[in-house]
Amino acid sequence: MTKELAEIFNQETLRELLPQSRSDEFFDALYGDASEGAYDIGLAFTGSPEAKTLHFELQLKQRPGKCLACNLTYGLPEVFSRHPIINLKGLAAGIATKLGLAPEQVTWQLGSTRSISKELYTIPLTITL
Repeated sequence: MTKELAEIFNQETLRELLPQSRSDEFFDALYGDASEGAYDIGLAFTGSPEAKTLHFELQLKQRPGKCLACNLTYGLPEVFSRHPIINLKGLAAGIATKLGLAPEQVTWQLGSTRSISKELYTIPLTITL
């Protein structure tokens, strides 16, 4: 099942679900200037250890010349969960659609920010079917 899901949630689909332009839109709304953002937000599929649970992560990748660690990344799960531009409810609905499900058939939850390196932080996103 995970192999099939990895085929469904390939890089092209992940970029469709969370386009790279969303980072600039987020920072434009936050700071009034997209170039002020310290990172780009991406989406990765990390597996499905249980039949009814899909694991993704929001990846915060440091932009050249910026400092990811200097930003308030640990409060982001709370911010992302409510922010209309990040639109996690819409993201979860898009994931449901890719699986042939109605949006109301899935729920989502964000975990805590994890520091992978000084250039990469992740925020776990769990989708429950």
